[in-house]
Amino acid sequence: MTTPRVSKLTTLDDWLELRSRTTVPEAMWVDGAWDQAGGRTLPLVSPRDGTVVANVASADVEDVDRAVRGARRTFEQGVWSSLEPRERGEVLLRWAELLDAHRDELALLLALEMGKPVNVGWNVELRTAINTIRWYGELVDKLYDESPRGRNGALALVTREPLGVVGAITPWNFPMTLAMFKIPAALATGNSVVVKPATQTPLSLLRAAELSAQAGLPPGALQIVTGSGSVVGAALARHPDVATLTFTGSTEVGKKLLTYAGESNAKPVSLELGGKSPNIVFPDAPDLDQAAEVAAWAVSFNSGQMCTAGSRLVVHEDIRDDFVARVVKHLEAHVIGDPLDPATTMGPLAYAGHRDDVVDEIRKGIAAGTALVMGSDEKRDDGLYVSPAVFIDVDPDSRLAQHEIFGPVLSVLTFSTEEEAIAIANNSDYGLGSAIWTADLSRAHRLSRRIEAGMVWVNCYEEGDSSVPFGGQKLSGHGADRSVHGLEKYTSLKTTWINIEGAS
Repeated sequence: MTTPRVSKLTTLDDWLELRSRTTVPEAMWVDGAWDQAGGRTLPLVSPRDGTVVANVASADVEDVDRAVRGARRTFEQGVWSSLEPRERGEVLLRWAELLDAHRDELALLLALEMGKPVNVGWNVELRTAINTIRWYGELVDKLYDESPRGRNGALALVTREPLGVVGAITPWNFPMTLAMFKIPAALATGNSVVVKPATQTPLSLLRAAELSAQAGLPPGALQIVTGSGSVVGAALARHPDVATLTFTGSTEVGKKLLTYAGESNAKPVSLELGGKSPNIVFPDAPDLDQAAEVAAWAVSFNSGQMCTAGSRLVVHEDIRDDFVARVVKHLEAHVIGDPLDPATTMGPLAYAGHRDDVVDEIRKGIAAGTALVMGSDEKRDDGLYVSPAVFIDVDPDSRLAQHEIFGPVLSVLTFSTEEEAIAIANNSDYGLGSAIWTADLSRAHRLSRRIEAGMVWVNCYEEGDSSVPFGGQKLSGHGADRSVHGLEKYTSLKTTWINIEGAS
């Protein structure tokens, strides 16, 4: 068995020393080189301490056009798209190895740009991102096209062809992981990719792009265009040479992107949007304390900034009080502090405006008369930190139960029957993740089939790997990331019908 790698940086001083010698990327990455976007910049304020850690290039519409044209030129030249799949896979595998070798630096950049604790970035986010690249690198030369049988006079071939230029818009909560749910799948199938990272979090992805060139990815195959979403994201969605668009982010922006795509070349748009995931706990859960520990994790991991967060705890009335007490105990064990300190388990929220929004949602819940049994609506004076908040006796139709807060805020709802549990779980515009805790296998099957969500976890939460799809239903979007199915949106089907009747 291979021993898992661990960082050799084990103290705050270790990480501060690395920070002192790390150059933060600020330019865009276009055609295999750094690009200053005409000198226009946007300040990147670190949630760690409020300092400006970079002045990042701010692209305009012309910069987006230049990046797309470069990506299209690379695609048409065939320097990437015409490589044998095995060769593309080897480049992806080398890229994964380089990212692994620079894992400390990338974890540092994640902490600086969005406040993710270095241990979480190192052990969770980067592990997932690197493993995803490896998985597609290993998969790409093992795929098969189709040749339907049963025709004596003809041969039919069904092949999957790369689309050309893929536009990808990625979020700030998992800057590396969610980008790598998209980029290696699009590259593996022969496309060129133009990525617009979140305005707040371009640093880790810019460094990753630079490392992709060292791995052998040709110039133009991966472009990183930085700047505001209203300019760069809209221009990417409207560009006629972008063949398809993939987006992870808010529902509001996702709807706009559909409009922009329709205004241009009617490109397909795959969306992974918000969530308000139900975490349903029955009295016969195999281990109630484990379920409580996981429920606490599901709403506090990444400081609650997670589209699949288990923000609706749907617990049976017979165990509600005891179970909530267990959840609170686990939430109280969090170490909230400097994301560069390896002892920290919860860092700050990603930016000041978002912190204010989360605190405002807590205040609205209190004002509505809902009981707050843990947490506070007071802003902390030591940074952008929000301690976990737990509301009980939440009305299923209330804002607390319906609105995606995207912070460490847990709404507890109770049920007495399976039918009531299903009604509460499906009482949402969203349908991304969900969970059921029960020892009754038949119940697990019955409920998982009826829950309106793209993912159902039984006696666990947020489990999965690159072999299974990640995606949702309803306002949580459509189109899967990860797995073989994640390749589908980056290719088109082509039928070639060959008449062989009478051939000699």
